[in-house]
Amino acid sequence: MAAKKYIVVEGPIGVGKSSLAKLLAAEFQARTLFESVEDNPFLAKFYQDRETYAFQNQLFFLLNRYRQQHDLVQQDLFSQATVSDYLFAKDKIFASLTLNADELALYQQIYQLLDIRLPKPDLVVYLQARPDILYKRLKKRDKSYERSVTLEYLTEVAQAYSQFFFHYDESPLLVVNTSEIDFVASSRDLADLVREINNMGSGTQHYIPLGSR
Repeated sequence: MAAKKYIVVEGPIGVGKSSLAKLLAAEFQARTLFESVEDNPFLAKFYQDRETYAFQNQLFFLLNRYRQQHDLVQQDLFSQATVSDYLFAKDKIFASLTLNADELALYQQIYQLLDIRLPKPDLVVYLQARPDILYKRLKKRDKSYERSVTLEYLTEVAQAYSQFFFHYDESPLLVVNTSEIDFVASSRDLADLVREINNMGSGTQHYIPLGSR
């Protein structure tokens, strides 16, 4: 962990980012940085009417994520290891899915001004799962603002994540298939992943846990 002071766990809605981030933080004695999803007043409205509330929803997330990341820098990011459950750059995934051309052009100008001010992670752990698995996990956790999320939307999001990370090269990337495993329930699965993280070098590597084969 010495060379990985800033680890980000990423993936589509319902894949288990926050749960794994908590486990990794405990494993590496790191602090956590969690995205403030429930503070967004536009999110529930967006799930019900994407076209009307897309820009407000996206701009709130962008500015809120920037504030969190900037505060982290002010606290001296490298004084303690940090595990986050989101990547600032992932904001572009949802912007490309939900904004119209004019909104996206304006969004990109704002994003570029903010992104250059923030540090890049030492490692991104990208969690994948089939859309039907994501849908089941969302229904199981039953958050009120997610009840109107459809399988079709989750499929769009999962595909957009795959495309984004196929081209991602800003930091080392560990791609993990989680469709058939549970890091919370299985200490063996978690131990195997921690070993992969500790052995991770540069570039992109794919890790398929035994339970997913």
